Amino acid sequence: MDPASPPSSPVAAAPRRRERLSAAQARRVALAAQGFADPPLGRDVDGRALRTRVLDRVGLLQIDSVNVLQRAHYLPAFSRLGAYDTGLLDRLSHHAPRRLFEYWGHEASLIGVELQPHLRWRMRRAHDDAWGGMRRIATERPDLVAAVLEDLRDRGPLTAGDLAHLDAPRGPKGTWWDWSDVKRALEFLFWSGEVTSARRRRFERHYDVIERVLPATVLSAPTPDDDEAQRTLLRVAAKALGVATEPDLRDYFRLPSAESKLRVAELVEAGELLPVAVEGWTAPAYLAPGARVPRRVDAQALVGPFDSLIWERPRVQRLFGFRYRIEIYVPKERRVHGYYVLPLLLGDRLVARVDLKSDRAGGVLRVQAAHAEPGAPEETAEVLAAQLHRLSAWLGLGGDVVARPHGGLAPALRSAL
Repeated sequence: MDPASPPSSPVAAAPRRRERLSAAQARRVALAAQGFADPPLGRDVDGRALRTRVLDRVGLLQIDSVNVLQRAHYLPAFSRLGAYDTGLLDRLSHHAPRRLFEYWGHEASLIGVELQPHLRWRMRRAHDDAWGGMRRIATERPDLVAAVLEDLRDRGPLTAGDLAHLDAPRGPKGTWWDWSDVKRALEFLFWSGEVTSARRRRFERHYDVIERVLPATVLSAPTPDDDEAQRTLLRVAAKALGVATEPDLRDYFRLPSAESKLRVAELVEAGELLPVAVEGWTAPAYLAPGARVPRRVDAQALVGPFDSLIWERPRVQRLFGFRYRIEIYVPKERRVHGYYVLPLLLGDRLVARVDLKSDRAGGVLRVQAAHAEPGAPEETAEVLAAQLHRLSAWLGLGGDVVARPHGGLAPALRSAL
């Protein structure tokens, strides 16, 4: 995976010194950069297609524990490529020659191994930047952190449960985030880059020391200066976003604000980010050199809630006029659109959203609610129905879809299904 190389695309190249973009052009630039402007493959998806048409474009995949539909990191490739064997992604993530590793990128993420040296500055700052519980364990119980690391070196890969003998007795478990001290120690070691995930079983992370997980060429690569490492991450972000503001670029790898502003200014001065005025945007925008400006985008895709296309909510509203919020943690009675909601991309617009649940026991994909956006085209329900059948088949649910009568688009969708 080479996140610094320009993606191949049938669309026309943008002039190097383009000074203005219309709102529609900016939207199409963003979709092309994310891999939604490519024609269908016309063949089965293989590992090369997964790398070149998804991973090389987006740079990293967010991981999330919610499994009401499908694990979050599997969905971006489906949105861009259609049905594919998720084992292809597993092999890149958990088998030699390993192409991806787990670390904090945009939240917990699968990231190209070649970027590991460019994240060592974050690892080195673990004592300052890691979450409070991790920092507290590292400060108050360094003996436990050392013991966990020693056990991993001797017996890894191991789960937090495999290391429970190192934990102090605990009372009844509280919330899902009520971590044991051993779990906090593991997560501190994970943040500091001394351990990573060797594999996952039933989504449980099996930790191991990095020298047994990462390729030797990555481990021996020199550590760049912090400023150059951050510039590299911003280059990846710029390529993946196409056109972006500084906060958009910063958010991609969750960089510190002050440092991101300095690095963006340096990239502009070096000609690696091109200032551009975008219709309707109030903040300064930057175009990635080599970004494509398609004349049109004819995409049809359901987009997962943790897809990099829609990570930064203000950006989604700027690009698509689409107000999107994840309501997983919102009390049920206060949800507007549902628990696990996927936008529908049709052409170059987000035209609808559906709350989905994979009913594995019943062997059916359930649509809990369906809502159309104002001005959605007449064919929205038919396109959505086709995408839902496609998703159901990929999930092993036989293509079956059942829609509840909730949401303004539900009657038309039920008829189309």
